[in-house]
Amino acid sequence: MWALWALCLAGLGAALGSYSADQCSWRGSGLSQEAGSVEQLSLHCAEGSLEWLYPTGALRLSLSPRLPTAAAGHGKSPGHVTACIKPSSTFRGAQIYLERDGLLELLLAEADASLRPRVRCFSWLPRDKVALFLQSTLHPDISRRIAALRYELRADWRARLALPSGSLSGEGACRPCNDTEILMAICTSDFVVRGNIRSVANDAELQESVIGVSAARVHRQKLPLFQAAGGSMRTPLRCGVKPGPGTFLFTGWLHFGEAWLSCAPRYKDFRRIYEGARRARQNPCEFPLD
Repeated sequence: MWALWALCLAGLGAALGSYSADQCSWRGSGLSQEAGSVEQLSLHCAEGSLEWLYPTGALRLSLSPRLPTAAAGHGKSPGHVTACIKPSSTFRGAQIYLERDGLLELLLAEADASLRPRVRCFSWLPRDKVALFLQSTLHPDISRRIAALRYELRADWRARLALPSGSLSGEGACRPCNDTEILMAICTSDFVVRGNIRSVANDAELQESVIGVSAARVHRQKLPLFQAAGGSMRTPLRCGVKPGPGTFLFTGWLHFGEAWLSCAPRYKDFRRIYEGARRARQNPCEFPLD
């Protein structure tokens, strides 16, 4: 590990800077790198991708999203920033480390990436300096090695985020939302759907539960994942979601094109909370009730 860190420090001065014009994604080849070099990359978007063909040497990727200074006009600056990475199903030729406070922590081993792709997440404060360090692994033939991944970044002012099971953070994702979190969730979530739980399927390998829902009304969705016939969303298996009667208001976020549950109050409880906040003029946004 110390040898790996020494390699990183040695390459800081002479590393090659290369990133795409939009600074969201990068695609490059290890064949253009000098032996033993560390190429410095910096991406500044909320989501994007990286594709490293024929990995040799190492990459050091800084994720520096341009975050707003306040949360959608609510006067609150972001606390932690959360990043999630999802390796491709054909990820080969490298291992990924999280660099934080001068230390490296293994985030994704090459052997693990060859199994079912699993999302890894981690958080940091905006003033902290973190980076992803991709170290190539030795292979006699690199011609079929491509280390590719997608990433997403979020600031936690939008809502409490239920992260996938591979996260290095996300404690408390299973606790019920309080009234303030529910009111913020209907204003800022990627999807808001009223409906019933139709089924719950547990995936022990991914440590995820897939919740099938019947949608009575789709109030908002960033992608067309929920139709009149319903749709599905995910939550960590440890949350222990069970099928049951009643109408709920499902809210949550999109992770790599999949819906992840955040707050899900019973609709009758949500109406009570919202109507009380509206009478007190404390509702953060208008929401249709019927």
